[in-house]
Amino acid sequence: MDNTEIYAELTTLFHDILDDDSLVLTPDLTANDVKAWDSLAHVNIIVSAEMRFGIKFHTAELESLRNVGQLVRLIGEKLSCQEAKGR
Repeated sequence: MDNTEIYAELTTLFHDILDDDSLVLTPDLTANDVKAWDSLAHVNIIVSAEMRFGIKFHTAELESLRNVGQLVRLIGEKLSCQEAKGR
């Protein structure tokens, strides 16, 4: 799965959780940029992403994330690791 596909999946997820279909995900987007993105929404985003992509985040990984671009990169890395193990 490439970054474009990850962004597409995350966009649907963000729209559902934040109840805002006009939200456009960009690499620099942060929780500070979106009024509805509070701590509860953040937990829901992370858990939903884990379920949707079949991955698991570690606390240290989450603490280092600063924007959507870093989340997309981390998801891509985890998916690549899964694919490598499956070969």
